Amino acid sequence: MKTVRNLLKEKGAQVWSASPKTPVFEALRLMADKDIGALVVMEGEQIAGIFTERDYARKIVLKGKASRNTPIAEIMTASVVTVGPKQSVLECMALMARERIRYLPVVENNQIAGIISIGDVLNAIIAEQEESLQRMERAARGESDLLT
Repeated sequence: MKTVRNLLKEKGAQVWSASPKTPVFEALRLMADKDIGALVVMEGEQIAGIFTERDYARKIVLKGKASRNTPIAEIMTASVVTVGPKQSVLECMALMARERIRYLPVVENNQIAGIISIGDVLNAIIAEQEESLQRMERAARGESDLLT
């Protein structure tokens, strides 16, 4: 089973972040520019929260706030669920389903090491399933790589 470390090696460990004081509008612009759905909110070297498109939709739009003058700190999710690089992709999927979240910052040695999304996790699981099916098909045809 693939680990978070393997996943980060494949997708990259780039983490886009903002400070708690960053206006929501600026955060949204960065997210649009980078084509991402979440920013890790950092206070120095520490994770202060996570800001997602869902936070914007539910805490700005629906509450009639202005994104240009509202700091992320007012609407971010402050209780961030994180994972370590040794956790399996399957464990991450279970955690995301249980917590009803779409993004998991990866922390190693008290430092942010990357971030994974539900899409990353699903793609990894699908790829592993496809590889397993191909091995079974080759075995059914009598090819010898079943043990590899």
